[in-house]
Amino acid sequence: MTPIYKEFHNDEEVVSSVQALKNKGISGDNIYVVAHDDDRTKRVADNADANTIGMSEQSFGEATKNLFRQKGDELRTKFSEVGFTDAMAEDLEESLDEGKIVVVVKDAPEDVFI
Repeated sequence: MTPIYKEFHNDEEVVSSVQALKNKGISGDNIYVVAHDDDRTKRVADNADANTIGMSEQSFGEATKNLFRQKGDELRTKFSEVGFTDAMAEDLEESLDEGKIVVVVKDAPEDVFI
């Protein structure tokens, strides 16, 4: 199943959206926050009580390769590892380049939207 996502411009919108998803019964284990900067990703995910795409979502080989990749390559790989096509991962990485934050939900019921 392809994950669902939404792009946001500021941290507060992300926190509100994650809370709304949890109120709809979505497990926090299936909600991920991604920003271009690792520090921002961690800060927003912590504030929203959401996950980041880390070792448990990536294969060991891909996680190891990410240590040596440029940031854009690393982000595209992370999006691919959670279920996006390569083309969609490219589009999402471009959104991150523009300063947006992406909230991703894996295994969302068909009637749930962000």
